[in-house]
Amino acid sequence: MEITSVRASTYTVPADVPGGDDVEDTIVFVTVETDEGITGYGETGYLYPEATASFVNEQIAPLVTGRNPIETERVWDRLYRELNPRAQTGTWSTAVSAVDIALWDIKGKAYDEPVWRLLGGASETVPVYHTIGRAIRDEERLAEIASDLVSDGADRIKIVVGKGEWATPRIDAERVTAVRDAIGDDIGLAIDANYLYSVDEALELCNRLESASVSLSWFEEPVYGNDASLLADLRSRTRVPIAAGQNEGHRFRHRELIENGAVDISMPNACFVGGFTEATSVAGMADAFNLRLVHGGGWPFQNAHLYTGLAAGNLVEFHDIVWSVGNEIYESPPQPSGGSITLPEEPGLGITPDWDVLDKHRDGNDRS
Repeated sequence: MEITSVRASTYTVPADVPGGDDVEDTIVFVTVETDEGITGYGETGYLYPEATASFVNEQIAPLVTGRNPIETERVWDRLYRELNPRAQTGTWSTAVSAVDIALWDIKGKAYDEPVWRLLGGASETVPVYHTIGRAIRDEERLAEIASDLVSDGADRIKIVVGKGEWATPRIDAERVTAVRDAIGDDIGLAIDANYLYSVDEALELCNRLESASVSLSWFEEPVYGNDASLLADLRSRTRVPIAAGQNEGHRFRHRELIENGAVDISMPNACFVGGFTEATSVAGMADAFNLRLVHGGGWPFQNAHLYTGLAAGNLVEFHDIVWSVGNEIYESPPQPSGGSITLPEEPGLGITPDWDVLDKHRDGNDRS
């Protein structure tokens, strides 16, 4: 089998989420075709989408055309050696993520097996958590949305902090406390600062919540730039578990977080780290250090295969915005039920693009 075509396009898709007027997300969608009529689909997200699509089309496509898509490790290594010899992340990692995911989709279809089974087949079911991805200032509204999720069967919830011009540790502590009071102590609750706090601000928030007896499952990416030394400093001064890694490319960046004792929870995301091929390296490294492995950063329909495929996999994020976009662009994708999701037996990723929807939302500067 040979790759005959690789194409990437960007799409800006509206999201239908509670309290989210005029919310949309931009994705990069990759299609890989073969001479045997098998087509694979990959996806990555909001990080420099135009540059990512251009890199796929102009740099990656010529290198992988004619290659065997089943040989995912060989293709990945060629892209690394020829296009990224100094192990930089950014555009390279996001572009390779989408292409690698598409190749695994092809591999699954070629062998008539789902990707999760090819990755190891540890379990077809994995627990999930639900993220409210907007910076909602209104405590009552935020608590209401969280309560509605619990009523629909969610048993783990994450909310954002540090986001919005109004955000301070005091205000965020009040928001988080309001959610905890609304959902009760039996529901898991995590928070995510999206890199936006200083160490002192993050520590103040942890202390305020601890004083209010608000328990947290983890504090995700609390400080500027995912700085490993700052994360390690914070981790040494709080009992709240620290999580990071969802947007990091390359296993080397994750190694830095792990070796510096910066995280309790490692969060490789196949759509950003370099696809399934690189994500499995990160997962193995985290497991060797006895760290929990939790998905963060959205794109659940791809990452669920990683986290069900590996025995160390634990929790897949259903981020309201990204989840809504996925539901729009795929035909009948698998859905969580209560606190878990069971992946289908369909070969590959088991998701089919809805081209009518994608064509409607294709970006105007990308209609070639």
